Amino acid sequence: MATGWRKSVGNVRSFFGNLTGGLRGGSNLASWVVAGTLAYFLWVKPSQELKRQQEEKVALAAASDSYRYVEKRKPIPDPQETGLIYGNKNKPKKSEE
Repeated sequence: MATGWRKSVGNVRSFFGNLTGGLRGGSNLASWVVAGTLAYFLWVKPSQELKRQQEEKVALAAASDSYRYVEKRKPIPDPQETGLIYGNKNKPKKSEE
């Protein structure tokens, strides 16, 4: 019974060893550091800079148009007397004559 789980642990270790290219020890760690650094400078950092530039562009556009209308609070909802609210069954309006 003990040999069964030892064999499965060995298979898992072998799988992860092969997954990392068969490298062990310091060379394995160094290769992962190099790969992570390259990934950061080739993908993560450019996307962060692009996002920051877009935010700056939006902020400049908003600051340059000082007379632009900005909604400060939510609008008051329409009472919807057309029967769209539950329980309002298209009651006829009272005429003011």
